[in-house]
Amino acid sequence: MELHSLKPAKGSVKSRKRIARGQGSGRGGTSTRGHKGAKSRSGYKIKRGFEGGQMPLQMRLPKIGFKNPTRVEYVALNLDELQAFSEKHDVTDIDLALLTEKRYIRKNDRIKVLGRGDVSKKLNVKAHAFSASAKEKIESNGGTAELI
Repeated sequence: MELHSLKPAKGSVKSRKRIARGQGSGRGGTSTRGHKGAKSRSGYKIKRGFEGGQMPLQMRLPKIGFKNPTRVEYVALNLDELQAFSEKHDVTDIDLALLTEKRYIRKNDRIKVLGRGDVSKKLNVKAHAFSASAKEKIESNGGTAELI
């Protein structure tokens, strides 16, 4: 066996379809394109989404809903989570810097403290928003709930 005698395995390579090479080839005349019409011409290309003049799907379906550009998203933190956090890290003052440092929230997150659970010790919490029940529970324990 030498380089000039190498061949691909039998049946692994198909020869290309030679169209438009005269009637004798069996693929002359219309060259497998059928008769007349835009699809038989050179340069034919259909627009993406074109459905033959029927109203295209993307135009038939309505745009749904409303995306409020000024919506403010909050990360919800419940009192039981804050209680666990303060016990784990042995702190009483909880603010954004501390929560970001300990990777509870991301740098640009806004926090809303919610009232699930109870607080057993005095906590001084700084957040963007508080629910009424959360604020009441924090302050009833002698802590402060300060808005940023």
